[in-house]
Amino acid sequence: MPGALRGRFITFEGVDGAGKSTQIDAIAQALQQRGIDLVRTREPGGTALGEALRSVMLAQAMDPLTETLLMFAARREHVLSVIEPALASARWVLCDRFTDASYAYQGAGRGVAAAHLDALANWVHHGLTPDLTVLVDIDPALGQLRRARVRVSDRFETEAAGFFEKVRSAYLARAAAEGPRFLVVDGSGTASAVTATILQRLAPWLP
Repeated sequence: MPGALRGRFITFEGVDGAGKSTQIDAIAQALQQRGIDLVRTREPGGTALGEALRSVMLAQAMDPLTETLLMFAARREHVLSVIEPALASARWVLCDRFTDASYAYQGAGRGVAAAHLDALANWVHHGLTPDLTVLVDIDPALGQLRRARVRVSDRFETEAAGFFEKVRSAYLARAAAEGPRFLVVDGSGTASAVTATILQRLAPWLP
């Protein structure tokens, strides 16, 4: 949602272990050094209710549609309480996952129909679209190796390899269909190289 009086909304997507958190840290630091006032947040989460729902979703098995509805319930609170107010006050929002993740994980991964996801997206955030979506793309097997080094896997991260292949394919398909909104970066390279690529894409928006 570009505009002189509105902040920039930048989302970061990718399979688990792609390095999104590392990139958000680096980009947030670089933007703040340039005087950009920003909010860093995540999904599911970002609000007290969203974080409570996150804890449930990452730990407890449930029907795919139940999972989807909880994701969008958390998203609704997030949009109303965090994202839209920040953008309206000309702050930038860096968000670890947004609705693209639902199409990848609940849609391609869990098999929830795209029509259901479309309806929920239209209802929950009625037109709010990221200015830029950074897709950090890696082989899911590499992501699994990275995750295993740093943390115990949650319910999503213990899915079989085929699940993450579907998720990755869905992300790449969305990037191909909506090219101008996406920046696809190779997450298998060094973190600094990925950061440099993202900052180059952001350069026209920087003071």
